[in-house]
Amino acid sequence: MPAAKGSELLSEIPNITHGFFSRLGGVSEGIYASLNCGFGSDDSTEHVIENRARVAAELGVTPQSLLTVYQIHSPNVVTVTSPWNRDDAPEADAMVTNTPGIALGILAADCGPVLFADAEAGVIGASHAGWKGAFGGVLGHTLDEMERLGAKRNRISAAIGPCISQQNYEVGPEFKERFIEQDPLWRRFFVESPMSESSDRSYFDLPGFIAARLADSGVEQVERLNVCTYADETFFSYRRTTHRGEADYGRNISAIALNA
Repeated sequence: MPAAKGSELLSEIPNITHGFFSRLGGVSEGIYASLNCGFGSDDSTEHVIENRARVAAELGVTPQSLLTVYQIHSPNVVTVTSPWNRDDAPEADAMVTNTPGIALGILAADCGPVLFADAEAGVIGASHAGWKGAFGGVLGHTLDEMERLGAKRNRISAAIGPCISQQNYEVGPEFKERFIEQDPLWRRFFVESPMSESSDRSYFDLPGFIAARLADSGVEQVERLNVCTYADETFFSYRRTTHRGEADYGRNISAIALNA
């Protein structure tokens, strides 16, 4: 059975199911073991299809109704009204819907998956918020599209799932300067590397930055699961794979669905 972590905020909403799924409980083997849900990996397509079917069953939807987009680290959001074929997945990094029986899935392996719900309006959303997407406005655009379906920002609950923690996210000076040039107050999301006084490296707080972007966008109820994908080996991690020199990596899936 797939293993998933849940949000307390979202679990209080009776008409949705959700989960931030780990890499446990699937059929993939080797470096993809075992719940790899990413078709973008070099894993067996049959294994990924079965893994996603298991996630869909946990969410109470059909395998065809567990949808993911072709993620490009953009602010693009699509409104979902019906399932699509895998080869027709739109290029985007967030989805919203008010259609029961559809699960919105986000794939990540260090980036921040964010799940949204307005219980009163019956509107849900899901965003892929790596640094580039969060910087570029994908979270605010997701909220805009949820409002078009009748949601209200002050009613929306948002949960930030497993992603890389600050202590494991070392970045260079160009990365830091990009943020400070955009907003000097964003300096607070960086701490200097303890290696030496001459080091120009910093550590970036991705989940903190996502939470701040949500709050600045008017979301009053934000939960952080505080699970680090790099440190917790029950999750796939792009950066951990890179540091180990492994050939490829799987993708974690986080998803939310309105009950049919």
